[in-house]
Amino acid sequence: MRPKPTNIPLEEHLKPILVNIIDLSHPLCKLSQIINWEKLEEEFGKMYSEKGRPGKPIRLMIGLQYLKYTYNLSDEEVVYRWLENPYWQYVTGETVFQTELPIDPTSMTRFRKRLKKDNLLKLLEITVDFIGIWSENYLKF
Repeated sequence: MRPKPTNIPLEEHLKPILVNIIDLSHPLCKLSQIINWEKLEEEFGKMYSEKGRPGKPIRLMIGLQYLKYTYNLSDEEVVYRWLENPYWQYVTGETVFQTELPIDPTSMTRFRKRLKKDNLLKLLEITVDFIGIWSENYLKF
């Protein structure tokens, strides 16, 4: 099922706001502002049906895939490192610092399997672009 818009629970308002604890000039922050997330959500949202349990946000799933390939990590490693890194959380669309894993690592495998060949190639293309843009910005950091 397509991801549903998220309502922010009251306890989330008590957590640190990411933009207050990170440097917005960091290359990953800059990159997250360059990426057209709405277009990606529209493109990859077609993979979801209207039935069943709501999926995780597409930005989260694509962002985790980017980070996985950028840093050459396993599914498990990227999910656990996401928990420790406010910049990674920001890239994947979080607004407050999270203290729980965003997904079970096996969800990343299921997400990739859900992609059809065309979408998998598009994700690879976007990931390569992401790595290129990130590298250019990182070298200027």
